[in-house]
Amino acid sequence: MRTGESLPAVGEVLASLATGLWQWSTATGLVTVDAEAARLLGLPAEEAVLTEAQTRARLHPVDWNEITGVIQLAVAEETLAEVRIRIMDDQGRVIRIVRSRSKPSFDPVKKAYELIGTLQEVTEPRPGTPAGRTAVTGDWRRSREAFLLDAGRALAEARDTEEVLRVAAGLSMPGFSPDGLAVFGVEGDRLTVIGHHGHRPGDESPFTRMPVETDYPAAEVVRTGRAVYLSSPGQYKERYPLTWPMASHFGRQSWAFLPLTVAGRTMGAWMAAFTYPVAFTPDERSVLTTVARMLAQALTRAGAAETQRELTDGLQRSMLPTLGPEIPGMTLAARYIPTGGGLQVGGDWYDMIPLPGGTSRTKSAGERFALVIGDVQGHDVRAAGLMGQLRIALRAYAAEGHRPDAVLSRASHFFHGLTDSDGGVDPRFATCLYVEVDPVTGVLEFARAGHLDPAVRMTDGTVLARATAGGLPLGVDPDADYPTTRLALEPGEALMLCTDGLLETGGHDLDTGWRRVRQIMETHEGDLETLADALVQAVHGPSSHHTTGPLADRREDDIAVLLLCRQGGPGYGLDTSAALPRPPVRRTMLTVAQAEPERVAVGRQQVRELLHDWDSADQVDSAVLLVSEMLTNVLVHTDADALLVAEVTGEPGERRIRVEVTDTSDDLPHKRRPGELASSGRGLVLIELLADTWGVAPRGEGKSIWFELYEPPAGSAEVA
Repeated sequence: MRTGESLPAVGEVLASLATGLWQWSTATGLVTVDAEAARLLGLPAEEAVLTEAQTRARLHPVDWNEITGVIQLAVAEETLAEVRIRIMDDQGRVIRIVRSRSKPSFDPVKKAYELIGTLQEVTEPRPGTPAGRTAVTGDWRRSREAFLLDAGRALAEARDTEEVLRVAAGLSMPGFSPDGLAVFGVEGDRLTVIGHHGHRPGDESPFTRMPVETDYPAAEVVRTGRAVYLSSPGQYKERYPLTWPMASHFGRQSWAFLPLTVAGRTMGAWMAAFTYPVAFTPDERSVLTTVARMLAQALTRAGAAETQRELTDGLQRSMLPTLGPEIPGMTLAARYIPTGGGLQVGGDWYDMIPLPGGTSRTKSAGERFALVIGDVQGHDVRAAGLMGQLRIALRAYAAEGHRPDAVLSRASHFFHGLTDSDGGVDPRFATCLYVEVDPVTGVLEFARAGHLDPAVRMTDGTVLARATAGGLPLGVDPDADYPTTRLALEPGEALMLCTDGLLETGGHDLDTGWRRVRQIMETHEGDLETLADALVQAVHGPSSHHTTGPLADRREDDIAVLLLCRQGGPGYGLDTSAALPRPPVRRTMLTVAQAEPERVAVGRQQVRELLHDWDSADQVDSAVLLVSEMLTNVLVHTDADALLVAEVTGEPGERRIRVEVTDTSDDLPHKRRPGELASSGRGLVLIELLADTWGVAPRGEGKSIWFELYEPPAGSAEVA
């Protein structure tokens, strides 16, 4: 070309450079290409108007989706859209790779994108080269996708803000990784530094409480919602001369400030700083933008979870009582652990209620009090609210001086009215165990509404579940009755009340969970507070993963535990006032009324638990059989109630069990020789056959029949 000649047409210049033109409108769904662009797409070299479907058929499916994302990003950031595209033939083979550069725009009225750009063939870079890392295709694409998957999973699993920031600091982006990170939040009209990485403590001070109107990149991002990319210190100094001195001493060469946007609202900004120059190509911007979106979502989730935990912790502290000052002669300990789903404060609760004659501040010897533990159905706001109302009602009924059975009867009527007021749309019930305690005598009076039975740890460490009479859960029947059961807590013994979460958490049912809890209680050597901690750790702490139950799912439920120890006995570590060695004795007592034949089964169970560590299984079965026979004989052959007393004494390997059943009948039993078809008369025959020694003793009023079994030496039980 000579000087003075007119310039060639743009189309001729582009054709000489093997560069094609194309135009795409999402409003019409048409793509216009010139001859060179058509050739690059694998079509005849002539101008053409294609539909989106025809164009898409010539491109790799992944690259078509890539184009859409790059266009949206370029419009949002008002930059060029650049992307590499694989062109496919009719057999699905890649015939060439082209690069598209375009300037897209968005029509808010038509809600459509319009772009005009160029297509130019490029050579696929070798994997591992710098060009390969900046290309959309090849190794960089695969490493980027893998990085985003890993980053998304790690951020999704982060449970609090600190963990989210730790994950963000550990992200290693493909081909470029920031050296310094900072996350900015907004409080009112000022920036706050939520967290940072790659800086010394105190470096964030100049940027804390910075007004949003400040000429600072993060402030601009918060104001506009658009990202700011600074590829060099010169760009930073030119665009933000006022705040450049604050950033210059960090020694960084490139910066990316991206908005943290959730549901269309900019909640803050994320800064990624680099110690080397970064060009911030469209591909690199795409990665940073995706990470910023995931980071914003993770921070929002973590913030919501922390707010919920703070709310539920406050609710828990306000609803659960403190156990108050020391009670003469008694030691108390309690734990509540929310482990279930939902609100994390469900319907489990416990309480200590001063009974008439005492106060909540001071307790003197002889002043009675009540312990309550219960569980309202559900793990939601309604369960927590119902629990609070039921607890207040129980305190009111107890403060009026009602007996345990009357307290639960009134509470059941109250709770039924409370849950039935919504027309039965969401009926609820509650289990409850109410016990009135006399600190002087150690007498406990229980009333139970569908709750778990209490357990007692004896002075020798043996733990037994104590059967108590009970009624329906509260709220099921407003007119339900709740019989009472009286037990005596001996000096040095400890009482445990708990909700089912203590037993069933971790894939356990009530039976396997009870065995796990009993083992912890029997082997524990500390005081009552450390025992409470040990119980919680055994079912909810790290050790619980080694004691999973037989159920496939690891059920999680709220845990409430209430422990009471009577002081003054020989003790077994729980009574810190005791100095004498523990006596090798364990004892259980049970009354079986004529109208309660089902309590014979309770007697059998208590004797079996009393002998749970007995060396001879045959002797355990014999003792259970003889107890059943003796209790049944009283109910069948007399009109009196039966009193069962079972006591184990001695050291392991040298122990004996003595079982005595007493009634008020003066008729002494005598041994008979029943025929083959006789249905009775074998009781004394069985006792004589199975017991080591036995006897019948008249009392002042009535009689008692007793037997004893002697434990064989360890290892000899299986020799017979």
